[in-house]
Amino acid sequence: MNIVEGDLESQQVLVLLRTHLAGMHENSPPGSVYALDLSALKAPEVSFYTAWHEKILLGMGALKEIASDAGEIKSMRTNAAYVRKGVAAALLDHMLGIARQRGYRRVSLETGSGPAFEPALSLYRKYGFVNGDVFSDYKQTGFSQFLHFYF
Repeated sequence: MNIVEGDLESQQVLVLLRTHLAGMHENSPPGSVYALDLSALKAPEVSFYTAWHEKILLGMGALKEIASDAGEIKSMRTNAAYVRKGVAAALLDHMLGIARQRGYRRVSLETGSGPAFEPALSLYRKYGFVNGDVFSDYKQTGFSQFLHFYF
């Protein structure tokens, strides 16, 4: 598996991003989707990463700088054919390593509630993320969960 800074022009990436956004809207109530679309992923404060096996896209994830000492995990999604094969864990490891290099003291994320979000929550908790307070510009909708990782 090779993790690189993502190519937001790749057709495989665009398809996976559309799949991600559709899944977030399908499994979340209106007003509770905070997933980044293509234009938001191009923002200067967002670093976008993709995992590949040769020419096959395995997954994607983004690390958004929200303060000089804090980041946020965004847009984590694994290609359905490679779920539970270590792709998300490798991307998360990579992004936490980047966060550590940048000197972040905290990495946070927002995710939903319910069965569709349990696999992701399990992964994040395995890595030491803990539930916590709302952060950044988010609002508590009763659906969102906020997790934090501290270095």
